[in-house]
Amino acid sequence: MSATWFHRRGALAHGVWESVVDAALPGWQHTGLHVAELAEGDEVALDDDGAERIVVPLRGSFTVEHREGLEPRRTVLRGRPSVFAGPTDVLYVSAGSTLRITGVGRVAVASSPTDERHPSRHITADEVAVELRGAGASSRQVHNFGTPGSLDAARLIVCEVVTPAGNWSSYPAHKHDEHVPGHESRLEEIYYFESAPVAGAGPAADPDAAFGLFSTTSSPVGEIAIDEQVRTGDIALVPYGYHGPAVAAPGYDLYYLNVMAGPGPERAWLISDDPAHAWVRETWRTEQIDPRLPYGGGADEER
Repeated sequence: MSATWFHRRGALAHGVWESVVDAALPGWQHTGLHVAELAEGDEVALDDDGAERIVVPLRGSFTVEHREGLEPRRTVLRGRPSVFAGPTDVLYVSAGSTLRITGVGRVAVASSPTDERHPSRHITADEVAVELRGAGASSRQVHNFGTPGSLDAARLIVCEVVTPAGNWSSYPAHKHDEHVPGHESRLEEIYYFESAPVAGAGPAADPDAAFGLFSTTSSPVGEIAIDEQVRTGDIALVPYGYHGPAVAAPGYDLYYLNVMAGPGPERAWLISDDPAHAWVRETWRTEQIDPRLPYGGGADEER
């Protein structure tokens, strides 16, 4: 089952793209992801395939050419030096547009098929809502640039999470695989991972050795089992089941980009905790947020 839903860096390569997640994968239909590494003079492009998209600079800066209806547009994304440097500016592109991306660095494009049209929007880094979630060893930092409270979109929900070395996130394990009005929404989810030695680790720390851990377990909706070391470029697909924890190994920070969408009537992220571990949330009330956070800017706390 892990081989079905977990893919090492490059295992989903297609053409100029290092990784492509789309409906061509068996059992996948609501979300998509393209990841590419660009050098000077390189470009990647996506046709109009009836999907809304968010362009996310992972490392570096990019220029995005697209269309809003018949009007051509050109947006410069200033980006960032790495995913651990704080939030980045991103570009939401309305369904019905082609994309052409140029620049130097690493870029991701999250997507979801839809017939709805919502206005394209350039969200600058200082507009991104930065949330500190959890407490103690469960402290993590969330960048909510593509969530329902931050972005007007049809179905796509996108955020990114930074977990400091030694901490746990996506914890307690939770699920969103059933439509239960007001309680749980049905969403498939993509996790794209990066890991790196902590700042100041020194020359002995090998960036290619940086890793974290990620798990999923079955729910009444379906059987799934992922228990893997995750490194930069790895991708986990979660069609159903409880997912988490995502654990940053001591000495290495962990990042993941979450892409979610589903068939439900409402664009909402409503979850059910694994009942065996839901009690853990209550322990956070007496703990403090990890003092290493936030990375790269101010934040609001939520527990």
